Amino acid sequence: MIWLLLLVALVTGMLLPVQVGVNAELRIISGNPILAAAIQFLVGTFALIVVLIAMRVPWPDIGKLSSAPWWVWTGGLLGANYIVVLIVLAPRLGAATMIGAVMTGQMLTSLIVDHFGLIGYPVHPASGWRFVGAGLLLLGLGLIQRF
Repeated sequence: MIWLLLLVALVTGMLLPVQVGVNAELRIISGNPILAAAIQFLVGTFALIVVLIAMRVPWPDIGKLSSAPWWVWTGGLLGANYIVVLIVLAPRLGAATMIGAVMTGQMLTSLIVDHFGLIGYPVHPASGWRFVGAGLLLLGLGLIQRF
């Protein structure tokens, strides 16, 4: 089962440079990275609504939603930031350097989040081998950017 989950994550990761390239082209056509991101979010929102309706997902209780901690609502802001920054950086850095930097940043933050069990993640203590892996990502980023 873990291999299937890893395969899904791998394929999803493979789609990221494609998505960023598509969004960067949309930026050229629309003339603005924030407008391109807004269009991208609208298309995604529409697609998700169609899927929710098709799956007949019940609406959540408003009381439960309103009692959620404030920080759960920042996901949309973080996503918007992510999309706009990648749209702007893609043509300047190229796909490999940009994705390498994103992956490295994700891994460094993930080590901290896992170690302390933050924002709902189970605790996975940082170990020497995990730091070696993160260091290899940093090395890889340097090599990709240099060559």
